[in-house]
Amino acid sequence: MCRLFGMHAGPKPVHATFWLLTAPDSLAEQSRRMADGFGIGVFDPGGKPVVDKAPVAAYEDRAYASAARTLDGSTFVAHVRYASTGGNTLVNTHPFLQDNRLLAHNGVVEDLDVLDDRLRSLEVLGLVQGQTDSERVFALITGIARHNGGDLGDAITQAVTWVAENLRLYAVNLVLSTESELWAVRYPDTHPLYVLQESADDPHRGKNTARISMKSDEMEQNRTPSVLVATERMDENPNWRMMDSGEILRVDRNLNT
Repeated sequence: MCRLFGMHAGPKPVHATFWLLTAPDSLAEQSRRMADGFGIGVFDPGGKPVVDKAPVAAYEDRAYASAARTLDGSTFVAHVRYASTGGNTLVNTHPFLQDNRLLAHNGVVEDLDVLDDRLRSLEVLGLVQGQTDSERVFALITGIARHNGGDLGDAITQAVTWVAENLRLYAVNLVLSTESELWAVRYPDTHPLYVLQESADDPHRGKNTARISMKSDEMEQNRTPSVLVATERMDENPNWRMMDSGEILRVDRNLNT
């Protein structure tokens, strides 16, 4: 099972170093069990998406550690992969980029020939560069959004509903971000997906029993309100909430959900 991470920190760009590297159950730690690739995606100050990814284990890759320390943004999407559909290659590594949006997925969708026919009818099959079901689900969302005037919430709802009604599936858990919004879906209840909404004065913020000291960028992040989405509870904060099956979460620029 792959691992997902999403974060929205509001309008102010931050680093996500704590969650990506040093939290008790950081994404780097999770990659010891999910070693088929990593990816981190953010948006730069000009709104351009920046993706750093490779088909190698995050915990043993210097590029991952560097990206985790230096990439900053208000929305993050990150992923460590346990390959199910598609080989262990760069083109199959999450997150994927389409129409200035980033997406990472955890789950399995089958009947890809049927899905390809649907993508062909929406004229978006050309967006798919690799072999994964994940990139195809993303293309389905993108195709619907192109036809409905850009209503992303409606596109996600329609896409997940179509997949559930027409394809064999194991799970369609996903995290999607734009420059200003973070979206998450859990469907059905096969895999967990948690949400944590932290305030700046949350007494549980940034607790890391494994380390005494924290780097300055981590401390800065810990003073910033944020909403997190993750496959696992990443620290000891008791406020992690399991998303409901079928729940679609939207976080806007002001961290409203």
